[in-house]
Amino acid sequence: MIRYSLHCERGHAFESWFQSSSAYEAQEKRKLVNCPVCGSAKVERAIMAPQIVSKKGRESAVPAPAVATDVATPGSTPLLMAQERELRAKLRELRDHIVKNADNVGERFPNEARKMHYGDIEHRPIYGEASPDEARALIDEGVEVSPLPVLPEDRN
Repeated sequence: MIRYSLHCERGHAFESWFQSSSAYEAQEKRKLVNCPVCGSAKVERAIMAPQIVSKKGRESAVPAPAVATDVATPGSTPLLMAQERELRAKLRELRDHIVKNADNVGERFPNEARKMHYGDIEHRPIYGEASPDEARALIDEGVEVSPLPVLPEDRN
């Protein structure tokens, strides 16, 4: 996964996560990357400095600050917070739909997804568990996989 700092033609700055740089480019080309403030599809990547942590620094690395849900931060607006709540509700709805309508295959997910991809078994909606390495291997093989949305309240 890669996080990009983005900005729209109207100057609104925001961040978004993508599976890879090519996934970002494909979504941008299809006009699927939109500004969460104004909805503009004219979005560009902003200049970013990557955060690199050495093995030695991992133990002492400062964790990223938690996202506040209802506390206004400098520069935030009630509209943006309302949009964030709406987005979270939609992500929760998507996740609930998947859980309700797909089979949980647990740790067998990589094998089941691979079997469906290669036509060994019939396609059906599934979800389950895969390590980051297993997920990367599936993607490298051309198997379409996506993580289930994880929301801040899920981490409590």
